[in-house]
Amino acid sequence: METFSDGIMRGLLAKSLDHAVLESDGWHDRGSGSGTSEGQYIDWLTIRHQEETIAEDIQRLRRHPLVPPWIPILGFLYDVRSGALRPVGAAISAGSAY
Repeated sequence: METFSDGIMRGLLAKSLDHAVLESDGWHDRGSGSGTSEGQYIDWLTIRHQEETIAEDIQRLRRHPLVPPWIPILGFLYDVRSGALRPVGAAISAGSAY
């Protein structure tokens, strides 16, 4: 699960360029320096729905003309804490060989 969005990143940078911390009620800026509005112009490439995004990526790969239809394409989520790979069913269905 993502803990930040483009809005959160932009808000934190507007307050300070120092470090921020994630607490039970969200992100908090702990810096004492000044911030900048320049973060408003950056696309932070955050992902709202991991499984949907993976399935969309697999569908895009499946439709690509340079990817032969007999090659299976799989989609997994990687848990950075445990090291486990979890298959994403919709992505695996989308990437199945014809």
